[in-house]
Amino acid sequence: MSTTFYLVRHAKKEKGIGDVSITLEGLSEAQKTASHLRNVQLSQIVCSPLNRAKQTARIIAESINKTIAEDSRLRERANWGDLPGQTFQEFVAMWDRCTKEREFTPQVGDSARSAGERLASCLQELSVQYPHESIVIVTHGGLITDFMVNVCSEIELTEWNSNFVSEQSNLVAECSITKVIYRNGAVELVDFANTAHLYD
Repeated sequence: MSTTFYLVRHAKKEKGIGDVSITLEGLSEAQKTASHLRNVQLSQIVCSPLNRAKQTARIIAESINKTIAEDSRLRERANWGDLPGQTFQEFVAMWDRCTKEREFTPQVGDSARSAGERLASCLQELSVQYPHESIVIVTHGGLITDFMVNVCSEIELTEWNSNFVSEQSNLVAECSITKVIYRNGAVELVDFANTAHLYD
């Protein structure tokens, strides 16, 4: 039994604090992603509860005529604005520390390891519920790489980028698609952060 997942990072977001929306450029990215995914036989869409993911998912859902389910396990590791009074520089420093020290749990948010485990839990559960189906997951770049560092060996990761672990925060572009297959409980990474559909 196998389930195919298309992990889509949300479209480009506004620069600001809190639960921001996608930009006009992000709207175009989401529309191109939706057009690409129309060519895939998909059974459902599941997304993060954050605005940028929900808006991206809505555009895809309208294109392929599917409803959206939200899952809190798909939220980002942490967001600027979760901790009152935190400056952007402080947020970036916290993010970088979490990336380097995977067990470190910040004052607000999750450790990189536990964030990756959240995504794995969601995918594993869906793979049991929907065998032989294909599902779009609209989530966040940090969560995708947190998941990959958890489930893939360093050798596998360096096949996609020779400095994957150190550069992971910059590897998943907006509206890129990472294709993963869950087969009998094992994870197979088929394609990583592909953006070709945005330039067709």
